[in-house]
Amino acid sequence: MAENKSDLHLVVIIPALNEELTVADVIKGIPGDIPSVGSVDVLVVDDGSTDRTAEIAKSAGATVISHTNPEGLGGAFQTGLSRALELGTDLVVSIDGDGQFDPATIRELVEPVVSGKVDFSTASRFIDPGLHPEMPKIKIWGNRFLSRLISKMVKQEFHDVSCGMRCYNKRAALNLNTMGRFNFSQEAFLNLAYKKMRMVEVPIKVTGQRQHGKSRVASNLFKYAFNASWIIFRCYRDYKPMRFFGKLALVFMLPAVALELFLFVHYLSAGSFTPHKWAGFVGAGLFVIGLALLLTGVIGDMLNRHRMYLEEVLYHLRKSNRKGQD
Repeated sequence: MAENKSDLHLVVIIPALNEELTVADVIKGIPGDIPSVGSVDVLVVDDGSTDRTAEIAKSAGATVISHTNPEGLGGAFQTGLSRALELGTDLVVSIDGDGQFDPATIRELVEPVVSGKVDFSTASRFIDPGLHPEMPKIKIWGNRFLSRLISKMVKQEFHDVSCGMRCYNKRAALNLNTMGRFNFSQEAFLNLAYKKMRMVEVPIKVTGQRQHGKSRVASNLFKYAFNASWIIFRCYRDYKPMRFFGKLALVFMLPAVALELFLFVHYLSAGSFTPHKWAGFVGAGLFVIGLALLLTGVIGDMLNRHRMYLEEVLYHLRKSNRKGQD
């Protein structure tokens, strides 16, 4: 449903860890004249910085929430999202504090959300070939691999599922529940897609490399790949348990049936199970394992239904709390 108000409240969340050299420029670059947006609040979540990030962010006009110890990008975003919902926001934008994104492009990012076309928009570095940033080939390959994997899982094509600049309307923000502390980028796609949120990529030019320091998410590509894969694995297991465990069950059950058929044919021709009794025992073992996996999928499906009910309750609680604050 399109928002017909011209005084929407936007909260911009900036997770930051030791970004004293760039955070002020990001804050000051956030536009205040966004169509249909009446007020903009900037919220910097200082994720345990050891430099002057918090002090500089406050001086630049942002509200700052500080973590005593780093809780990861996902943890910082969750802190910011909770505060944004407490403020009764209509729109949430997340943007990194390292200066790779031009804050002025927030106007382009929020347009499809404000117009009511989608619930969630994400900046895309790769959907437009003319805007591809300069990045190491291994990072480009990794992003493409994750994008294809997520696209296949949600049955909608995406070119960039790892970009940190995104916009959520209040329906998407109230529905979003992520568990990843290290990173939440891919998990957010799956979480919202499985809840039937409308999503779109917005082509935006992004600087491919940080101006200062190292990325805490992608500084170690092997660690990033492992963590991203683990998050995706857990989401797929939790949201599609029957499909996940059903496929695993087939991996064991099909060889089990083949072995039992082999033993049966041998018995018909030789009149004895010898010397292939092993096939019967192995086949039976594999079948039991497959059956256990299938039952796990059934139980997982039941738990998933309960989780969806609980998330629906959580959505309405957040919504009612928001109305009470308005």
